Amino acid sequence: MLEKSVDVLTVDLAKSTTTEGTYVAPATGTEQILAEVLADVVDVDQVSVDSHFFDDLGANSLVMAHFCARVRKRDDLPSISMKDIYRSPTIKSLAEDLAETVPAPAEAPAVTQTPTAAAATAEAPRRSSTRQYVLCGALQCLTFVGYTVLFAYLVTVGYEWIAAGRVLIDYYVRAVIVGGAAFIALCVLPVIAKWTLVGRWRPREIRIWSLGYVRFWLVKTLVQRNLLVLFLVGSPLYSLYLRALGAKVGRGVAIFTRTVPVCTDLLTIGDGTVVRKDSHVTGYRANDGLIQTGAVTLGSEVFVGEKTVIDIGASMGDGAQLGHTSSLHTGQAVPAGEHWHGSPAQQTDVNYRTVEPARCGVMRQVVYSMMQLLILLLIELPLGLGVADVLLREIPRLSQLDFGPHALGSWTFYVTGLVVSFALFFGTMIVGLIYVTTIPRLLYLALTPGKTYRLYGIHYAIHRMIERQTNRRFFKTLFGDSSSIVHYLRFLGYRQPDLEQTGSNFGTHLKHDNPYLATVGSGTMVADGLSIINADFSSSSFRLSPAAIGSTNFLGNVVAYPSQAKTGDDCLVATKAMVPIEGEVREGVGLLGSPSFEIPRSVQRDTQFDHLRGGRALHRALAAKNRHNAVTASGYLFGRWIHVYGLILLAWTTTRLYGLQGMWMVAGASILTLVWTTFYFVFVERAVQVFLPLRPLYCSIYDRRFWRHERYWKGAAVTAYLHAFDGTPFKSGVWRLLGVRLGRRVFDDGCSIPEKTLVSIGDDTTINFGAAIQCHSQEDGAFKSDRIKLGAGCTVGVGAWVHYGVTMGDGVVLAPDSFLMKGEDVPAHAQWAGNPARDVREDRVLNAQICRTGDDSLAKQLSAATTGGSAVTGDTRWNK
Repeated sequence: MLEKSVDVLTVDLAKSTTTEGTYVAPATGTEQILAEVLADVVDVDQVSVDSHFFDDLGANSLVMAHFCARVRKRDDLPSISMKDIYRSPTIKSLAEDLAETVPAPAEAPAVTQTPTAAAATAEAPRRSSTRQYVLCGALQCLTFVGYTVLFAYLVTVGYEWIAAGRVLIDYYVRAVIVGGAAFIALCVLPVIAKWTLVGRWRPREIRIWSLGYVRFWLVKTLVQRNLLVLFLVGSPLYSLYLRALGAKVGRGVAIFTRTVPVCTDLLTIGDGTVVRKDSHVTGYRANDGLIQTGAVTLGSEVFVGEKTVIDIGASMGDGAQLGHTSSLHTGQAVPAGEHWHGSPAQQTDVNYRTVEPARCGVMRQVVYSMMQLLILLLIELPLGLGVADVLLREIPRLSQLDFGPHALGSWTFYVTGLVVSFALFFGTMIVGLIYVTTIPRLLYLALTPGKTYRLYGIHYAIHRMIERQTNRRFFKTLFGDSSSIVHYLRFLGYRQPDLEQTGSNFGTHLKHDNPYLATVGSGTMVADGLSIINADFSSSSFRLSPAAIGSTNFLGNVVAYPSQAKTGDDCLVATKAMVPIEGEVREGVGLLGSPSFEIPRSVQRDTQFDHLRGGRALHRALAAKNRHNAVTASGYLFGRWIHVYGLILLAWTTTRLYGLQGMWMVAGASILTLVWTTFYFVFVERAVQVFLPLRPLYCSIYDRRFWRHERYWKGAAVTAYLHAFDGTPFKSGVWRLLGVRLGRRVFDDGCSIPEKTLVSIGDDTTINFGAAIQCHSQEDGAFKSDRIKLGAGCTVGVGAWVHYGVTMGDGVVLAPDSFLMKGEDVPAHAQWAGNPARDVREDRVLNAQICRTGDDSLAKQLSAATTGGSAVTGDTRWNK
């Protein structure tokens, strides 16, 4: 196991430190207990109370997580978290902090339920039976089939009417009419379904897998999976769409997130508010077998930053701000004019509104929206229909393929499909690569960094086109996790002065607002999920600004990096950490949490790989890694090509049998497309694991075992098909096919699991949209992976992140946007929240005492616990 190997490394370091250093004996009973527990964890005879956990003992966050878990199991010590460890990194300072902790009062059970009571409450009334689970799946399947048949009928009618055109202009006019009708249908259908099946959303609880949940799921799917969302986001038309669904949206609102609100009647957004991309404001959450709906209120002139989560029951007053990588939990209310950030959010003096508003009238919005519609209806849709017609009819005719049913038994049919799919796939790839590296660069000449532009004009249209075209995921997946990615990003526009090639400079998931204003320093390595924020928005204007990441940095997963970042060289930004934009420039430190606080830049155990970071050793290792990655990339392309080949054969078969079965062939082909895609990519991922089974690892990025893990990531790169099963029992079936050890009646509303075979999930667990269960981490040149176990009846909140080596007991609740750090052992029925996550039951006890006594010292203690020692003002209560 990874834990054992890490502990062995720490033991050697600790033994050498304690024997050479000066030993200071414990002076109090608390120091004595803590020293004994830590000595047992690191397997040494004794620990000096003034020895630094990281610098002197050579411990690491994983080992200290085990130490925290040991302490939490003792009745004679208060609970401690990783924030406490980083704030007080010696036994002496930690004991002093614990001595100031107020013991839980006698009435504590009234504030939070005991585990026994919580377990009893969670049973019968909340959870559905297996019979209801199966019935729900059957109804969802029938609904999908019925929708597919309706879709096939409309496609058939439209196609036949277009095909009846005699000349090109007639064909074009008919295509425009059919495209316009399809656009209207896609806009109207979710609205009709919502008002027919639900009416007005109200705060309520819906039991998952019940008949009421089937109605909720259908409306949610139609609203969120609407293809028009890609077209409407960032447009004035988006506000009209939400208003039609019942949302109270004011004038001049700018929304850039693609996560569409579901319970729209419970959403209120005031005039002039801006909501940045990758934010979650859905109006519902899943909790312990229930869908809970609730109100979210955003006042006028509100700013909501990137990668934020706003839970139900939260609100923001007029002029309020919520920073990047932050969250508002149930019961939190940001007063008018205040600035908050963090997870859960707390008051700050940081100003996230960095661009001044501009004059943007109604006529400008109307003209922009009309131009959008005209381009879509007159150019994009007819062009798409024409390409489809050529692919399905003209190419087979040019190839002299017989359209009769007997052609399916001819080898010519399959060989021609192989040739056409090869030319289509690789030809499109080459043309697309040339396009994204040239056309956006020419368009960028029309933009000036630092200049404020009005929204909904030509400059805004150019900016959106550049952002969309240069964020193509296919190429980043192909080149990521290899030496090729730095060259691709350079062609794309990234500046990388004095480039130091590591073979893993960037992962496969990376996004930006503008690639030509992104600079990454020498020797910097970036994991997956980086979002470079170099375009700032108000509700009426935007401005481009350069964003520069320093040299020899390491950025963990899902980091939002703004252009105003106060980080310099030699920094480590941990997973989900908030990048600070205030204060002095941080250098030579690590940053963890939201709001972030400083931690050691690195630990001694990772220095054992330093000899591979330069000289001949690096040259040889990098050459071998490049060869291995080239084979991996070739396999990825081959796998994607075969998938396209299968789709071509399916489409041609539908065309040949269309005369016999008509729309039923179209409906069957639509269903078979999903079936083929699902089973094909499940097969590809499992086939990779047959030769490269996943195991817990601790190794260098130049170790062949890591390269094999990268090969697995490429094989598992296609995940879009999984979201078709979100919120259905079929998602559990697909997870099991992929290797996840899954219990009964698990509800998954759209989570991410990169390493499936290392994850175990218990019965009746509830996992929310945007959650991630990730069994690996890369830190500089070291790679670590380990198993994750979630007990029965757990709840993982919206956007929450569970890291490798974690064990969650039965009935654990992890709050939205929380980051459960590596190696944490969460006891049964605990409630954890925050970034990094900690047990919040003691916080609620302190909150109750503060409300009852008004004791300022308790308020300061709660502030230190939730922020890692920084002063906080305002209400820190998050879940009453």
